[in-house]
Amino acid sequence: MPVSTLESWRANKGIITAELNADDDGVVRTSAKEKKQAKYKDYLPSWDPNEKFPPHSFVKYEDPALKANPKFPHLLTSGVEISPITPKLGSEIRGLQLSELDNAGKDELALLTAERGVLIFRDQDFVDRGPGYIEEYGKYFGELHVHHASPAPEGHPYIHVVYKNVKTEDYDKFFEQTLTSVYFHTDITFELQPSGYTFFAVLDAPQSGGDTLFGDAIEIFDRLSPSLQEYLSGLHAVHALPPNGDAFSPDPTKRISRHEIYDVIHPVVRVHPVLKKKVLNINKVFTRKIVELKKPESDALLAFLYQVIDNAHDAQVRANWKPGTVVVWDNRRLYHAGVYDFDASESTRHHVRVTPLAERPVEDLKYLNDPNYYPIGSKPGK
Repeated sequence: MPVSTLESWRANKGIITAELNADDDGVVRTSAKEKKQAKYKDYLPSWDPNEKFPPHSFVKYEDPALKANPKFPHLLTSGVEISPITPKLGSEIRGLQLSELDNAGKDELALLTAERGVLIFRDQDFVDRGPGYIEEYGKYFGELHVHHASPAPEGHPYIHVVYKNVKTEDYDKFFEQTLTSVYFHTDITFELQPSGYTFFAVLDAPQSGGDTLFGDAIEIFDRLSPSLQEYLSGLHAVHALPPNGDAFSPDPTKRISRHEIYDVIHPVVRVHPVLKKKVLNINKVFTRKIVELKKPESDALLAFLYQVIDNAHDAQVRANWKPGTVVVWDNRRLYHAGVYDFDASESTRHHVRVTPLAERPVEDLKYLNDPNYYPIGSKPGK
């Protein structure tokens, strides 16, 4: 049976390629060889099948950006340099240490991230302060997400690890069934409350390649015709894990699951609570079907929208991973995609993500933080 390009990507684009061992305690860890080579041993991936958490459920979300001073006096202090990547999207910031921000500075960080979409910080000591520190830092911006199956540093389940120590044959195999590694998506939209302000930091990376692309879902929605905007604003979509959700797990523990995952329904167009703008809220990795349409209709409409997302190069920016880089983005308004183009023999690609959850997506802010809001009668777990 032929494998579609997207199915091939889901099957092959694991976030982990490494030598792994299942130890006597059942925990899967990287091999002694990997540990010896790692620059940041405390952040190496592991899976503990004994770790169990309740599913993420509704919590009222208080956005720190709504407390921020819009003139950014605690963030953009003397000596800080900020350069726009494009006029509408993304900024690179130098002369600032994220670790030195007080609460007022963190509020302003949230607001600037919402306004610019993605911020790139260079020469940071963020990860040097250890896994426990970056977990605590992330908690200021929301309840931290525990991924149901992806790797985490041992003892720190709130950190998501990306670790690729690839060989040339792995790279060649990846493209046997697909034409591209770029699949724009929004993180964890299979959760009731997906993430908002997201922190992604480099630990080790090739000298070139392996960049991350970001696309602006606000700009993309604004470019659609008013009639299509109005039509989409009344629709809802099912979001769920890919059929091979176990791809997040290592081979020795295919069925690892820290908590249950249920399909959820989100509006196709959400309203950003800080910017008060409409955001196209579908992605080809986790969106399954538009509820109000028949499947062929849904497939056709989603395919068109995905084509718009993919082709909107003038609504995208690219982050490259120099040592000490931390990227902060607003997952509510941005798509992103990793680029699998780096020299497979050159270096390991090792990153960590801290993922604070935000509000439940709503099509109208009158429903914001309403525990009784269920789109078109849906309820979690149903």
